[in-house]
Amino acid sequence: MPTLDADALARRALEPGTPGLAAVITRFGPEVLDARGALDRKKLAAIVFADSTARQDLERIVHPVVRRAIDDWFASLDANRYPFAIAEIPLLYETGRDRDFEAVIVVACDGEEQLRRLMARDGLNEEEARQRIRAQMPLAEKTRLADHVIRTDGTFVETNEQIRRILAALS
Repeated sequence: MPTLDADALARRALEPGTPGLAAVITRFGPEVLDARGALDRKKLAAIVFADSTARQDLERIVHPVVRRAIDDWFASLDANRYPFAIAEIPLLYETGRDRDFEAVIVVACDGEEQLRRLMARDGLNEEEARQRIRAQMPLAEKTRLADHVIRTDGTFVETNEQIRRILAALS
């Protein structure tokens, strides 16, 4: 089953030499670059997660590029070969993309577990992780709006069983 990661597309949109990175430099200045001229994500994150206007400016740069890439990817798929495809879009509801899909699956866990996982995955301290969580729609609201929810608080076996049930329902 084809899958796509919107976060990977967002990272590509800001690689050296891209119009996205040029726009970020214009908006935030060259101080968001590392010594090699690549985006220093920690420096940019410190700015945008402390200032909602700055975050919105960054989103205006990145989201249209990601949206086009997702749309192009879905258009390129052979509908006869794949009954459905999955796009992993963390800011799906925040960007209004939920209306573009036949079904939305939200993956959720307890709030403290979400915080712990984010800190471990991205090497953030607790305040940095909380800032990122606050910048998104509350997980409880996302699960309320979703067509399907996969809870990842349990074992891998329990999570896989939820996935199997949803795949069966969608096929």
